Amino acid sequence: MIQTIINYLDELFPNPKCELNYTKDYELLIAVMLSAQTTDKRVNSVTAILFKKYPTIESLAQANKEDIIDIIRPIGTFNVKAQNVIKIAQALVNDYNGFVPNNRAYLESLSGVGHKTVNVVLSNLFDEECVAVDTHVSRVSIRLGLAPKNSNVLKIEKNLTKKFKNYSLKRLHHQLVLFGRYYCKAKNPECTNCKLREICKMKY
Repeated sequence: MIQTIINYLDELFPNPKCELNYTKDYELLIAVMLSAQTTDKRVNSVTAILFKKYPTIESLAQANKEDIIDIIRPIGTFNVKAQNVIKIAQALVNDYNGFVPNNRAYLESLSGVGHKTVNVVLSNLFDEECVAVDTHVSRVSIRLGLAPKNSNVLKIEKNLTKKFKNYSLKRLHHQLVLFGRYYCKAKNPECTNCKLREICKMKY
């Protein structure tokens, strides 16, 4: 079953990659933090403005919270996220000269940064083999029987790490995200021509 899933994901997404736009390491960290409870497309629309207005991490660290709120308002929970942007920038400037370190414990200590966010950052910036479980990965994993129904994100991550131990987890993460985003959608999934239909636990 695992090889069947791998083969199909490789067929659909031979060159999977993160769809968040960034040019600097801290921009990815901030973009992933902002992406909670919203879409990558919406995040990209606000970060294009945010990172143009504040082109350096030092300028972000000194930014006015209300100005950031005005920019990121479309993504929701903007009050907390605006504060997180400033706090993350200040911490990185003070502790690592503005760079994002390959240090899980440190990154998870930053405002608004959790386990999933750190997995995305470590995977994309440092080629760490880890899979971040977002809503897409969670939904696809449960539908394909890779994790029991109602599993929490840590259980799903553990299952995927074990079942795909001979496959790149960072590649798997991007493939599952894209599969869930464009094919195995929450509403109206495209099941008719799906090559994983026979092993799917959800029948439509």
